[in-house]
Amino acid sequence: MVEISQSDFDLLVQQIRELTARVHRLESALGTSQAAAKAPRQETVTRVVEPPPPVPPTRPAPPPPAFVAPSTATEHSDLETRIGSHWLNRIGIAAVLIGVSYFLKYAFDSGWIGPTGRVAIGLIAGIAVMLWSERFRSRGYRVFSYSLKAVGIGVLYLSFWAAFQVYHLIQSGPAFACMLLITASTCALALSQDAEILAVFAISGGFSTPVLVSTGVNHEVALLDLGILTLVAFKPWRRLLWLGFTGTLILYVAWDAEYYTRSELQPTLIFATLFFIIFAMAPLLMLRQEHGAGMMPLALAFVNAATYFAQAYLMITEISNTAMAWFALALAAVYLALNRMRPRNADEAAESNLRLMHLALAVGLITVAIPIRLEAHWITIGWFVEAAVLLWLGDRIKSDLLNVFALTALMLGVARLLLYDNFVNPPLIFNMRMLVYAVAICVLGLVAYHALRRNDDLTKNVGAVAAVALNILALTALSLEIRDYYSQQMTTFRPGSSVIANWTDLRIARDFSYSALWMGYGAMLMAIGFWRKSAFVRWQALILIALTTVKVFAYDTSELERIYRILSFIVLGALLLAISFAYQRNWLKLPSRKPSSSAGDVA
Repeated sequence: MVEISQSDFDLLVQQIRELTARVHRLESALGTSQAAAKAPRQETVTRVVEPPPPVPPTRPAPPPPAFVAPSTATEHSDLETRIGSHWLNRIGIAAVLIGVSYFLKYAFDSGWIGPTGRVAIGLIAGIAVMLWSERFRSRGYRVFSYSLKAVGIGVLYLSFWAAFQVYHLIQSGPAFACMLLITASTCALALSQDAEILAVFAISGGFSTPVLVSTGVNHEVALLDLGILTLVAFKPWRRLLWLGFTGTLILYVAWDAEYYTRSELQPTLIFATLFFIIFAMAPLLMLRQEHGAGMMPLALAFVNAATYFAQAYLMITEISNTAMAWFALALAAVYLALNRMRPRNADEAAESNLRLMHLALAVGLITVAIPIRLEAHWITIGWFVEAAVLLWLGDRIKSDLLNVFALTALMLGVARLLLYDNFVNPPLIFNMRMLVYAVAICVLGLVAYHALRRNDDLTKNVGAVAAVALNILALTALSLEIRDYYSQQMTTFRPGSSVIANWTDLRIARDFSYSALWMGYGAMLMAIGFWRKSAFVRWQALILIALTTVKVFAYDTSELERIYRILSFIVLGALLLAISFAYQRNWLKLPSRKPSSSAGDVA
């Protein structure tokens, strides 16, 4: 509701009085007063009572200025209230804690109080401030009460820190236990008072404890993370999860940089796995809460997986890449299991998004495991096999997401095949490069077959692209074999006067072989197109034959010797005449005069 200041309210009251007086004067002028004199006194009372009710809601509404000013004033008032009640309190907390620290230091330096007395004063002051804050909470000053509690909690932490680190009154174990007790008590207080800010104070103090009581050994941070998970299970305080994850990561990185050695691999990996399990279950808890369909569960699932995998990679690859590959596959299996888990009372949309995220992480880990374990061309083959498996699974369970992952793995394989795996292999045809191309062609054929069976246009377009890519890879593989064959022939020359002539003859033979291969492949595609009655395949054949024709006329005419030039033109001409004759015989019964026939033929 819009708030109205006192001046605006007085102005509205004055306007109502003036309007009431004006109505009274108008009624008197029209003779209403005479009719009112003949009527009973009760009717007059009704006349007086009726006008006021409609006047207050209707009359103040028309003038816009009366509402614009209060709205702006309200915005400034809200900002002012937030600054005064929240931010000044937080700054005040920091100021008081700093002041207490300076006072303690001054007392230490001056020797006013002994070590035991100083610690006792700190503990008494912290407890007193927390008890005092309850008085303000009972009177409705919740924010101020929580601010005082934060001061008291901070004083208690500082007191135990001083008892251990400065005065050495207690050992690290009791100090750590006392700080954990403060953290647990604050968490219980946060639950009982339904105060998320107190939980934030408790978690912040809990993660500060290993720093304040630092001895270089592993502390039970996992207990704190389990406590956060318990809090989130009871209260919708999802920000605590990010606070816990960030605190855990900071402590882990700091400990790893300072103390980690290879001998600590097993316990470190165990604790990292425990942290991973805790925060892997956290997104499932978020789904059970109201408004759980946001991006927070997805982001936490992704960041948790990436962080855990990076931690394990840095540790395990120092020992064995094979072990790291198996670790990645095991982690993928974990996410496949998480994909099958369905929390009760979860939002359907949020659950579906999280399951897709788990599936994506599993596929991504499998994809990453391949180059970790395999080498050279086996990486490419692994990605092609993965694409085939994902495509089969996507077809079985009708999952478009798996089909997208299959295409992604396929594109990775094709890119690596064309950029890295075009190495020279001495055996012709039966070599590893040809095996990689054969696997790629088979997978592309599977994609084309799977896509062309579907009815939607997008999937059919994907199948068409796969079919074109299949033919391009086949031509590339055969052309590379021709190149390698003649390259091997050229390297067998011995020094002598006929070397240049022999090299030129081999180069001419190689160029003619390219033309012959392309023409033969185009003829094969044309035959398949006529046999399968596929305009799409025939158009590929026509384009390839057209490119070959351009090569023959533009390149072979000037570069090839007479005998090769004659053969090129004769073979090309015979091929073109044969194709033309096939079209003139109209073996496919193509209706050439109807414009709509082309669309039907392509389909």
